[in-house]
Amino acid sequence: MQNRHGIRLFLIRALLALMAIIMLLPMVQTFLYSFSSIPEMKAYMKTRGNRDEAEWMDAHLSPHMFSLGQYEQILIKDNTVLQYFINSVIYAAAILAGQALVLPAMAFGLSKFRFRGRETLFFLILMLMLLPFQVTMVPNVLTLRFVGLLNTVWAVILPMVFAPFYIFLLRQYMIALPDELLEASSIDGAGPFRSFLWIVLPVCRPVLGAAAALSFAEAWNLVEQPLTYLSQKPDLMPLSTVFNQLAGENTGFEFAGAGLYILPALLVYLFFQQDILSGIQLTEMK
Repeated sequence: MQNRHGIRLFLIRALLALMAIIMLLPMVQTFLYSFSSIPEMKAYMKTRGNRDEAEWMDAHLSPHMFSLGQYEQILIKDNTVLQYFINSVIYAAAILAGQALVLPAMAFGLSKFRFRGRETLFFLILMLMLLPFQVTMVPNVLTLRFVGLLNTVWAVILPMVFAPFYIFLLRQYMIALPDELLEASSIDGAGPFRSFLWIVLPVCRPVLGAAAALSFAEAWNLVEQPLTYLSQKPDLMPLSTVFNQLAGENTGFEFAGAGLYILPALLVYLFFQQDILSGIQLTEMK
């Protein structure tokens, strides 16, 4: 019986390891290809679309000659990719900062304060969360044009600051917090703001970390919003919107740009890995 359990556990681990390798292989290849020389990558990319549709491009797991030429091109010689990368950093940082100031406070109010219209407001947030971007795109464009923010960085940042999904995520976690915590702090003379700052936020650290990581991934991978709201300002586009253009021009440094793009998201995931694993499960406190 014990041997059978051990074999089953081994098979499960082998299957999970195989799935992990398959999922990570494109990212590993991207980083490996980014250390190929520019002429090698140009020749490689020319094979795309030149063969029969039923065949694939030849794949190699390592560059024929190790080179930093692609990174030299995007970081020193040609600053176009670097400028788009900086735009992505600005958008992600501004969106996370705005959400950190707004969303936890909104979730705290919706979970621990009783006021008229609370359930209606929460229902509207749920409705906004379920609506895809294509449905809200036209009203957003009209609103941003009316207030004069269309084709500015704020057209991308402000709608993302009030993301309904993260309000829902934080609210569902906070609503499970024992009311006795807040009552005890109130007896000690702490008001709602101090209780929120010194009790609620530390207790909610796992879900806050998970929300920050998920929000960064969403802000870092913006495509539809910039293409819609910044159609007349191509210089304000983030890096996530220009990869098709780079691949179409066959610049030879597409993979270095992709590697530079992947690296921040990878570092953020590694930093918040434990919070993601523990905070995404909305369980009641024991």
